[in-house]
Amino acid sequence: MAFSQLAYAQYQISGHVIDAKTKKEIVDASILIKNIKEELRTNHHGRFKVKSLNPGKYDLIFFMLGYTSVNKTIEVIDQNVEFTIAMIPLERDLEEVIIKTEKDNTFELRQLSPVEGVAIYASKKNEVVQLDNVNGNLATNNSRQIFSKIAGLNIWESDGAGLQLGIGGRGLNPSRTSNFNTRQNGYDISADAIGYPESYYTPPSEALEEIQIVRGASSLQYGPQFGGMVNFIFKKGSEDRGSQIVTRQTVGSYGLFNTFNSIGGTLKKLNYYAFFQYKRGDGWRENSNFKSHTGFIGLSYNVNNKLTLGLDLTHMNYLAQQPGGLTDAMFEDDPTQSIRDRNWFMVNWNIGAFTVDYDISERTKLNIRTFALQAERNALGYLGFINRADPMENRSLIKGEYHNIGQEGRLLHQYKFKSQPATFLIGYRAYSGFTINQQGDANDLSTPDFDFLNPNNLEESDYENPSRNFALFSENVFNISDRWSITPGVRLEYINSGAVGNYRQVARDLAGNIIAENIIDENKQRKRTFFLAGIGSSYKFKERLELYANFSQNYRGITFNDLRVVNPNFRIDPDIQDERGYNADIGFRGRIKNLMLFDISTFYLRYQDKIGLIQQVDEQLFTIYQYRTNISDSRNIGLEAYTEINVLNFFKSDNTKHNVKWFVNGSVIDARYINTDEPAIANKQVELVPPVTLKTGASYQYKNFKTALQYSYTQEHFTDATNATFTANAVNGVIPTYDVWDVSFEYRYKFLQLEAGVNNLLNRFYFTRRAEAYPGPGIIPSDPRTFYITLQGIF
Repeated sequence: MAFSQLAYAQYQISGHVIDAKTKKEIVDASILIKNIKEELRTNHHGRFKVKSLNPGKYDLIFFMLGYTSVNKTIEVIDQNVEFTIAMIPLERDLEEVIIKTEKDNTFELRQLSPVEGVAIYASKKNEVVQLDNVNGNLATNNSRQIFSKIAGLNIWESDGAGLQLGIGGRGLNPSRTSNFNTRQNGYDISADAIGYPESYYTPPSEALEEIQIVRGASSLQYGPQFGGMVNFIFKKGSEDRGSQIVTRQTVGSYGLFNTFNSIGGTLKKLNYYAFFQYKRGDGWRENSNFKSHTGFIGLSYNVNNKLTLGLDLTHMNYLAQQPGGLTDAMFEDDPTQSIRDRNWFMVNWNIGAFTVDYDISERTKLNIRTFALQAERNALGYLGFINRADPMENRSLIKGEYHNIGQEGRLLHQYKFKSQPATFLIGYRAYSGFTINQQGDANDLSTPDFDFLNPNNLEESDYENPSRNFALFSENVFNISDRWSITPGVRLEYINSGAVGNYRQVARDLAGNIIAENIIDENKQRKRTFFLAGIGSSYKFKERLELYANFSQNYRGITFNDLRVVNPNFRIDPDIQDERGYNADIGFRGRIKNLMLFDISTFYLRYQDKIGLIQQVDEQLFTIYQYRTNISDSRNIGLEAYTEINVLNFFKSDNTKHNVKWFVNGSVIDARYINTDEPAIANKQVELVPPVTLKTGASYQYKNFKTALQYSYTQEHFTDATNATFTANAVNGVIPTYDVWDVSFEYRYKFLQLEAGVNNLLNRFYFTRRAEAYPGPGIIPSDPRTFYITLQGIF
């Protein structure tokens, strides 16, 4: 029963590695667990943790250049084990001693355990990005580098400051990561998880321990989104010091300045971690300056050995000038230019969360998360076609306010089923959201003045959007044998969303002059209850080689929040309907000794009544606009693959002073519209789906020096369902093929660390999106070559 016990017993070994003389933690010490051939490093606090272990004895070897290696045997019986290792410094003339058989071989990615915390991930495709191992520009949340080893992602790079994350998986729209259920420490952070699931706030990478990504099969536990779940996990305070301070100062191209400062520690039963980040820059195009402030405090109090209480508070605000989009001709002529100097974007985000973790028994755990969000985002400027000059009249102001509160509870119980271990999970979700969406005239100046001229009589629209959501969900891991497990799951969902307000309907003559206008009042409400089911299976050939498969139904409700936003580039079908479908995947993943980590899978994503954009012509003005409606059914078929190799180990090298790793990930996706009588889109490619994406790179480490080189490739794809290749206003058209090189360096000396790098090394001019509204409309160029340098100190 070794395989099933390893996966589901959930005992763990954790510890702290310190200098025997100074008592300070040792960062990046390597630990080899011989019995299971596991290698890992200590983190910035000198701590390590190994989860999901069988009862039994484990032989651990600790080593660090400049210290005597330590051997220790640990016995796990029926509880977790925690201990401290004190390593003795070597004399100076022995510092070059080579430890041959105990070399660090940590991979940058890991998979979630089949059961981790109070969640089940068995059989599901998932990846975990460990931020301490990322070689890249963390100050700007460079998603091309941070997510470099996640196959199948389409990344929008229209925000060089890293203020907003835009990623989409398996051919889904990357816009503000809206096709993922986006979370922080396990709770929602998007504007409205039901009515407007867009993320205007991205947690700073410098504060993160890891980023967990679970694909479409996560719909049963985390909500019915087709893309899956992204969960940003913040660091914890040092468990062995009253306080530890980390300061990171970054400067870069185009006036970039970033200061990140954190403090964390443990005071008796209280663990705390807090940080503040300030970031500013001028941007590489005119009219693209920005500044942001982000603060966080996390508290965790161990009441006793069974009960832990947690409190998180987050605040973020930023102001960014938006240079607007470009037409194709303008981009070819000069991608640095800007013809909009009156457009601004402002975000104010506040999140609170209270968590309760209670171990009812050794086999039963309870987690309750209560969370609330108070936020706003304001978009100000001229939204007219980018091929027309700004008339310098009153600007359009779009205000959104978000007031949400929710709670999730999970009960996880481990038991025996026909002599095999099994795990049962049941949970609930209760959520209430209230959004205010308003659009009207603001002044005709160029400054960021987010006030309506006529707040009591708005020129465009004024809506309130309430939403209610309640869900029950359950999954169970059944071990049929020592190697084979089956995980069925169900979810019952209730959604009630509404739109109460009015919009101004305008009729124009052929010259574009207003000839009639009416105020249309609306009071819409949509209630729906639906049932989702899924099943997964896993077969382990060996301890670290697994065949997995999963099927899960998905559902994505329409959003009322943007139904009546007045935009000459963009219109929405008033009879638009919800989307339904399913995700299915099968894959093979594992680890071959200390040589290779890999995951290769194929997937089928089916949409019914897929919502998308088609190009239409105004019957009066003969102008082209995008029409958002239920286009037809669609299906995405794809292959995703990732591998990382320890190159020197592969060639059985004994040169343990050097460490060389190489990775490659790629995806091939064919996404088509099907089951439609509309010839304009029949069998056309689904928009925003690159047929091929590829990322590859290598890293080299010698003692405390690291360097990494990365290459990214994205193939040409379309931005609307008709596969238009060109439009005069640049809202639709192709995204041409582009490729980008990045290089980074890192050197650590005692408590200091120096990082530097060049993004877009060859200075390619390219773009990843065409916008129909802010930050455009039109082509949004990506950043050219930029430099950065970071100095970190740990005290």
